[in-house]
Amino acid sequence: MSTHSSSLQAIKIPTHLAFIMDGNGRWAKSKGLERSEGHAAGADVAEKMVRTCNDIGIRYCTLFAFSTENWKRPGDEVEFLFQTLIYYLEKRSPEMIEKGVRIRFAGHIESLPQDACECAKKIEANSKHCDVLHMIIALNYGGRQEIWDGVLRMFQAWEKDELKPDDLQKDHPEMFRNFLDLPDVPDPDVLIRTGGEMRLSNFLLWQLAYSELIFTQTMWPDLNREILFNLLEEYANRERRFGGL
Repeated sequence: MSTHSSSLQAIKIPTHLAFIMDGNGRWAKSKGLERSEGHAAGADVAEKMVRTCNDIGIRYCTLFAFSTENWKRPGDEVEFLFQTLIYYLEKRSPEMIEKGVRIRFAGHIESLPQDACECAKKIEANSKHCDVLHMIIALNYGGRQEIWDGVLRMFQAWEKDELKPDDLQKDHPEMFRNFLDLPDVPDPDVLIRTGGEMRLSNFLLWQLAYSELIFTQTMWPDLNREILFNLLEEYANRERRFGGL
């Protein structure tokens, strides 16, 4: 057993770990490669990180794969991203499901290209019975859009008389969680963003209110098990007070 594996046994493992997977394009450029090669390398790392989460007992792992703003990228890059996603989901999901990984999606997957949408819905259905690790892929996702969608769902519930005036008490803001994309999923304990940028980029704006935020200069394709364990040790050494003393 490695030193890092031993040390992890002595610290608190987060229940929910979220990733902003940044730096694929810059990693590729630094090596004289095409951006598509960076995204392919990033997909390999995403799979390894999910495997590691499963190995060490993390229950929820959320990956920011494609934002509502990513449509601004060149069309051929967007198409490659989706084809890479479909390839990995179709090729790797059977083994993941066998290991108890439930694959879920947050965001407007119905607005994706038809083949990507159908692939996502099929794998989500096939893995619905799994409960060892929930792998959540934020796809065509934006935090502000999710909150706006939640407001619309709440309004629809009010119109259908499913929501009562007593439900809207000022001291119960957490009830709004019931109208978000995945209300049963606990908030991330920690968010790790690779690539050196220090912002949330419209990711999980409601859910990250009290999460620990870790920003690393490591580009996503360079993230490995050892670096992840170091970042988790940093998280474990922080004191989470949630506004208290």
